[in-house]
Amino acid sequence: MALIVQKFGGSSVADAASIERVAKRIVQTKRKGNDVAVVVSAMGDTTDDLIDQAYSIDSNPPAREMDMLMTAGERISMSLLAMAIHAAGEHAHSFTGSQAGFMTDARFGAAHIKSVKPRRVRKVLDEGCIAIVAGFQGVNADGDYTTLGRGGSDTSAVALAVALGADVCEIYTDVDGIFTADPRIVPTARRIPVIPYEAILEMASCGSKVLALRCVEYAQRFNMPLHVRSSFSSRMGTLVLPEGVAPGSLPNL
Repeated sequence: MALIVQKFGGSSVADAASIERVAKRIVQTKRKGNDVAVVVSAMGDTTDDLIDQAYSIDSNPPAREMDMLMTAGERISMSLLAMAIHAAGEHAHSFTGSQAGFMTDARFGAAHIKSVKPRRVRKVLDEGCIAIVAGFQGVNADGDYTTLGRGGSDTSAVALAVALGADVCEIYTDVDGIFTADPRIVPTARRIPVIPYEAILEMASCGSKVLALRCVEYAQRFNMPLHVRSSFSSRMGTLVLPEGVAPGSLPNL
């Protein structure tokens, strides 16, 4: 049995049908005998819509209130995903970032994770259930909600995987892994099956948007294997591995 953390981005949970498809994939992973924790982003363009609404009301909204607003999107998707998993025949519990034990500093809109103490998540996993965690968010020492900035849900997923001692962190996107160029723009782009942290960090620093720089740095610091896959297919995707780790040693491949 392996412990797998799966992260699904906004395009993967854009509507009810997408959420049901993601729930089926999570349930399949669970029924292979794995423990599964999931980090989820807000649905589709929810975050952008919330930002637009905020600026239509106040052209200079307080940073604290913006973070309070921004955490709403993930709360919606995590709850709906837990319901979809229940409808598919498994038990799931959803948690906000603060409920999952994500402690951050006080930089609203660009907070950094200081520690993750996933006691409640671990309890749910030990009971044989699936844990769903809202990405992109945490809580500071004053009890105020904070958000992590660009790529925050990817970073949340890696941080949760590290805190739980997971075997692998799977990052699900709308493309089949990491390519030599954007396959939606360059049809001849080739998928990279395995890539080291250093190479993906260089790609991220040059503007690649598949994985956020902070996410990869966190994974490298703790030697957490990453598996970048598409939520719309069952193709292999791309493995981002520590030196000396063989692809065949990872679960769910």
